[in-house]
Amino acid sequence: MILNQIPLPGVSDSAPADTAAVDMKKAWSALNAVSFDDLINRIASTLVDFAIHLAVAILVFYAGKFIIKKLYTFTAGILVRRKVDKSLTTFVLSLVNMVLYFILVVTVIGILGINTTSFIAIFASAGVAVGMALSGTLQNFAGGVLILLLKPYKVGDYIEAQGYAGVVKEIQIFSTIITTPDNKSIIVPNGPLSTGSINNWSREEYRRIDWSVGISYGDDVALAREVILEILAADPRIVSQAPDNDPVGRLAQEEADASDAALHAPKKRSLWQRMLHRGSKVVDPEAVAVPSIDITPLAPKINHTPTVYLSELADSSVNLSVRAWVKSADYWGVYFDVNERIYNTLPARGLSFPFPQLDVHLPVTPQ
Repeated sequence: MILNQIPLPGVSDSAPADTAAVDMKKAWSALNAVSFDDLINRIASTLVDFAIHLAVAILVFYAGKFIIKKLYTFTAGILVRRKVDKSLTTFVLSLVNMVLYFILVVTVIGILGINTTSFIAIFASAGVAVGMALSGTLQNFAGGVLILLLKPYKVGDYIEAQGYAGVVKEIQIFSTIITTPDNKSIIVPNGPLSTGSINNWSREEYRRIDWSVGISYGDDVALAREVILEILAADPRIVSQAPDNDPVGRLAQEEADASDAALHAPKKRSLWQRMLHRGSKVVDPEAVAVPSIDITPLAPKINHTPTVYLSELADSSVNLSVRAWVKSADYWGVYFDVNERIYNTLPARGLSFPFPQLDVHLPVTPQ
């Protein structure tokens, strides 16, 4: 212990600094030993090597862009020929494009001489920090996946969500593009769409139109009902006792029939089952009597017949509630046309539309 505390000759606490100084002297001596011509040759060789790598990297980059474009077109063609849903098509193409460009950038960096392993490690480390900073973006990505899986809407549907209404044009990785009726493109993040309320106007085949028609007190309500029903019956777009009078029950029954068909479909036995049950008879699914359940009576009925009700005795008018069913695509056309016909037809049949009015009674005071 005592010997360790005795300073040795020529050794002091500044030994690391002396070592660094020695290394710098050696490097300077080695540099002085190199002639000027050798230094120029080394610099020129390094520049030429870097120029070659740079040229190759640029060539690979543009060739990669060309290949990515071809792969993008090829993938899009396959998805279109397979009749894949448009929503899934746009999502997959956007994801493929991003992945291919990431691979291309990593390849170009490797050609330039940068260690891609360390680059990927740095990228992964930075990805954690970026992921925490971009938690909202990752939420939008997860929302896009949920939208494609649950299918609350698809490309071409008219939806109303997040304060916007329009036709869905694209479902991308992080957002959904909606085109409004006045041709404005609205980009809505997928995260709020996947967790919020969505009104999908295109999901159902039929929609009900409601009108509120006010007539004057003293007018014949039965006559007003007759005239309005005549107007509705004259429009071929309005559904009146359609053969598809129960769309809910019909769809439910179709699902039940599909499940019943899947239950009766012959199942192919695996190789292991064929080896274990060699020689045994295959049971014919048609021979097994499986009763099918008719769920149509259990489904709610929808009355498509146009109706007119007296809904309210208001201050200045007698309000009639008019209801009719149309196909979803004909909603606004029928709504506006019937409004105009009611306005033109009811006065011609002796019915009037009252103005808001107020009767004021003043007491008479003796002079």
